[in-house]
Amino acid sequence: MGKSKFLQDFKAFAMKGNVIDMAVGIIIGGAFGKIVSSLVANIIMPPIGLLVGGVNFTDLKWVLKAAKVGADGKEIAPAVTLDYGQFLQATFDFLIIAFSIFLFIRLITNLMAKKREETPAAPPVPPEPTKEEVLLTEIRDLLKEKR
Repeated sequence: MGKSKFLQDFKAFAMKGNVIDMAVGIIIGGAFGKIVSSLVANIIMPPIGLLVGGVNFTDLKWVLKAAKVGADGKEIAPAVTLDYGQFLQATFDFLIIAFSIFLFIRLITNLMAKKREETPAAPPVPPEPTKEEVLLTEIRDLLKEKR
């Protein structure tokens, strides 16, 4: 009984619209991230690197300990480095992705605001008559009947 109820609960959870929408968003977001990373690495960064003297940002690193090389010229131990160029590249990727998402959300918000402005507002519902108005209406109707 417990296992079946668990599976039913999981199925109900997994089939909710929000979960499916979130999964689609994550998949599209991952693909969008790859596109933006390519844009940054292949289109934006080369001119920036050229402007700063032909530097490829992903190659920037600080060597903490040089590689050990044996007498035969083969590397015994790799160098220990801080690859801050990779960090800079990831930071540029993030900033461009965040800016792109900002522009997209702003566009959607503006479109939704225009749509709200275009749809006519429902005519205001007249307020309910007060007790005095109801009473006066009844008196008026009685006087009309007597005439």
